[in-house]
Amino acid sequence: MKPFDELDSRTLGQVELLLTDIDDTLTTEGRLTAAAYGALERLRQAGLKVVPVTGRPAGWCDHIARMWPVDGIVGENGAFAFIYDHERRRMRSIEAAELGDMARNRARLTALGEEILAKVPGTALASDQPYRLADLAIDFCEDVPALPREAVARIVALFEAAGCTAKVSSIHVNGWFGRYDKLSMVETLLAREFGIRLTPDCQRVAFSGDSPNDAPLFGAVALSIGVANIRDMLDQVAHKPAFVTRGRGGAGFVEIADRLIAARQAAIAI
Repeated sequence: MKPFDELDSRTLGQVELLLTDIDDTLTTEGRLTAAAYGALERLRQAGLKVVPVTGRPAGWCDHIARMWPVDGIVGENGAFAFIYDHERRRMRSIEAAELGDMARNRARLTALGEEILAKVPGTALASDQPYRLADLAIDFCEDVPALPREAVARIVALFEAAGCTAKVSSIHVNGWFGRYDKLSMVETLLAREFGIRLTPDCQRVAFSGDSPNDAPLFGAVALSIGVANIRDMLDQVAHKPAFVTRGRGGAGFVEIADRLIAARQAAIAI
């Protein structure tokens, strides 16, 4: 990983759309700061499109798509994307092809959640679980005392033994039936809504993230940027980001936004 400061402004000036994780990338210690939210607003005002890509639930994503200064959102690690049309006052959605029978999957995940909580002491269902459509989120440090890595690995193993895909974020282990992920839905959303094909040399798109479940996008987006706290989990990240900020969490996101805005303004002025 190279310092983000070394990413040249001419390259940054080609970016049209910023994909970003939310937890511990936009947020800082579980809070969305005024500076980070303000950075979202300033990005939009500068003409850049912003799409959060998160493991958070459908209920949260509906709110974010409607009320935040964003151009869409990918939720539940790629299960769906929401795009709110403000002129027509209508929410549009894209669903992963592999969602399958969600009612049947929900019953299976409920039983699996009970098994995980019984076998891994100290875990809990994520507090946002009631607002989820497609996955199960097991909390290992958001609202419970932080568990050791061995416990997190045990949660992942139990998901995988049941035939689930499992991904680790900075706060939860998320599991679901199907092989979709953040990257697969991002590729679909970019193509359908923005006419962008995410090729290895694409410089129209940048991505910011912080944890193992961001690895598919770190590997696919040439301009991938980790906020500084990515270093806390770096040995668990299959694909490292190309660049890393000085700031952690929301401060790192503001760092990214400031440089993107300045680079775009310079590119327009030429």
